Parts: sequence; structure tokens; C-alpha cells
Amino acid sequence: MRARGAKVTDIVVLVVAADDGVMPQTKEAIAHAKLAGVPIIVAINKMDKAGADPNAVRNELLRDEIQVEQLGGDVQSIEVSATQKTNLDKLEEAILLQAELLDLKANPERPADGVVIEAKLDPGRGSVATVLVQRGTLRVGDVLVAGAVWGRVRRLVDDHGQVVETAGPAFPVEILGLDGTPQAGDEFHVVESEARAREIADFRVRRDRQAQLARVAGGRGTLEEMMKGIREGTAKELPVLIKADVQGSAEALAGAISRLSTEKVATRVVLSGVGGISEADLTLAKASGALIIGFNVRANPQAREIAKRDKIDIRYYSIIYKVTEDIEALMLGLVDPTYKETFIGNAQIREVFRITKVGNVAGCMVTEGMVKRGAKVRLLRDNVVIHEGTLKTLRRFKDEVREVQNGYECGMAFENYDDLKVGDVIECFDVEEVKPSL
Repeated sequence: MRARGAKVTDIVVLVVAADDGVMPQTKEAIAHAKLAGVPIIVAINKMDKAGADPNAVRNELLRDEIQVEQLGGDVQSIEVSATQKTNLDKLEEAILLQAELLDLKANPERPADGVVIEAKLDPGRGSVATVLVQRGTLRVGDVLVAGAVWGRVRRLVDDHGQVVETAGPAFPVEILGLDGTPQAGDEFHVVESEARAREIADFRVRRDRQAQLARVAGGRGTLEEMMKGIREGTAKELPVLIKADVQGSAEALAGAISRLSTEKVATRVVLSGVGGISEADLTLAKASGALIIGFNVRANPQAREIAKRDKIDIRYYSIIYKVTEDIEALMLGLVDPTYKETFIGNAQIREVFRITKVGNVAGCMVTEGMVKRGAKVRLLRDNVVIHEGTLKTLRRFKDEVREVQNGYECGMAFENYDDLKVGDVIECFDVEEVKPSL
């Protein structure tokens, strides 16, 4: 979402809190702005707070190669307070100066085009796309194509919720009247007629469908290999179905979950879409064995009934980091634990006694380490393992004991095993479960 914001803008205002300094999200925003080649103006905010240190912020920004004018660089930095309205006029001046240097101009007299910033399906208003007009002027009644959907602009709403008749260059506005929900990041263009718009949209729908089929066909080998790996225990898969309130959230979640894949467990996003969780989503989740994630959306009553009946897991979230934490925990649950074996000791069988009601008991000498009750044991004959199991009894003379040290004699009997011979070696070991990792 930050990357898309950087790509569609002309100037980035990087807001850094004077008391917190450069945070991880600040570094991410800087990286996206640099990648998009967009000039940065730094707004050092919260100057009214105790502990505000703008110079520390400027020095921290140097580590990310942002050199402000006060430190001999060419990046403007303005100290502001949003709550006190301090120096907001200076920030505006800095933006206007940067715009003048870059000669940022657009022709308002041509048909509009721009980019879809966000899109959602509103229960009361239908498909709603938030767009940024980059060139031309968008008017109520215009016919436009956005990605693979088209429509006639029925209504324009500005960022204050006011209905407007036109939107010029650099103007963000909500559009109502599209026949579907476009993807965030799609470009939109005003065209001359509905017939032309329908033709372009139909072509893009066919193109997208073919690309999707090609991806599915191309992925079959990989999926088959993955399934083979699952059968052999070398790979596991966690399928996920995502429904979110807006397209940007669905896209960000799909990306975050896909990046969690490892060599041991692969995450697979079965579907990523906008709107409430429906019966169709439950049908797909059941067929694919997927976990359903609802991000700021809920399942309808029919879908809830199906989920309850078919025991399909639906999880609701409003914070993306919580989603990734839970998915990682689920992935860990799919990884089989590993076991670490620790050698404890060896004992050699010197004599075998037949005791009624007990079976064969081995008279042994502990030759290395120790043997202890409760540990696992192996029976070795000519250095070949012929049995692995547990001890039924461990005795010193007639007393049952917990352990016997090196150099002492003892009597041992195996659980459900009697084939003991003089000269056999009994190996005693512990098995410890090692917590799995991804």
C-alpha cells in the first residue's frame, strides 16, 4: 500500500514524530519513495511534546541517506505541530516550492485519467472506487474504464464526504456507478462511449481469465510436487481464503501470507476478495480445506450455519500483524516435531534367568555410563539392533531401583520381549522432543 502511494504521487511528505524518531514504517516509506524516484519533504511533527528532538531525527535520517538542508543536504525539513497548527504554512510553502522546481503541471481541459487508490463493495452504495485524478477533469456522467470494469459516473464524493460535480488534476474522489469492483492500483481512463468502455472491459476480462488459467496450468506441476511432498512428509501446505473490507487490505494480506511460506510449510492463498463472507466462500474453503480470514468483515447468517455444520474455521481480524502471527502459529502446528536422542549407557548380558510370571530376566554388568528406569532401551546382538522398547524391571539384587551406575551388576527385563542371550548388549538412551521451527 505504501509502494502504490509512492508510485502515484509527485512529492512525498515524510512525517516523523519528533519524540519517537525514525521507526520501521518510516524506513519502509523512505525505501518506497526512493524506489519510485519521488522527492521527499520531511515534516518533523509533535514539536509541542516534551522530549521533542528534531536534530536527533535529522541525524537518524542520515543513516537512511536522507540529508536535510540543515545538515548540508537538499531535502527540506520543517518542524511542525499538527495539534497546535505550528508551521503548517511553512510546510505548504515547501511543497509549493518543490512543485515549482519540478514544474508540476497538468492539463485540466482534457478527458480525465488517473489511478485507483482503493476499491470496496459498499452494501448501500454498490461498488465504490477511490481514485486520484492525475490529468484532465472527471465529471458526473463521464464513461470510464478502470482495469477490467467500466461504468458511467453516477456520483462523485470528495475527501470530506461532500458531493461534487467535477474533480480536477491531483484531486482524490470516490466514484459511484461502476459495474464491478476494480483492483487497487488499476489505471482509469475516460472514454467516448459506453460501447467503447464495454469493449475494452470485456477484452481485459478475457485477458485476465486467460492469464489466470495459465497460472493454474503452470502451477499444476508445482502443486503436484507439493502434494507428493506432503504425502512423503517432506512438505506441508496451509491454504487460506481472504475476505477484507477494501481491496488494499486484501492485497496486503495476500502478500504478507504468501511471504510466510518456507521450505517446510507453504502458504497458498486460494482466494483474495472484497466483501462479507458468503456461502460461495464456504463452498470453496470446504473444497480446498482452507482457513477463512475475515478482515473487518463478517460472515452472513447462512455462511455461519454452513461453517458450523461443516466445521470450517473462520477467523476475524482487524490488525494485519495479528493475522501473520496466527498463521505462523498454525504453520508451526503442521511441522512434525523432531526428536533428539541422548546416549545414557550400555550394559552387557552375563546371564539369562527364567522367572515364572516375569519371563526372561537378564543379569547384566553396566559397562558404560549408567542405565535407568523409564528410559528407552535397545537390544544389540553382534552390533545389530534386534529390538527397541522399554524396561519392565530394573533391579539390584531383589530391590527395584531407579538407576544403576557403571561397574555395577543389575537385573533387567524387557516389556513384551524375551529373546535375550548372553553376550547381548543393552543400550539405554533418552529421547527428547525438539520444538519445531519454520
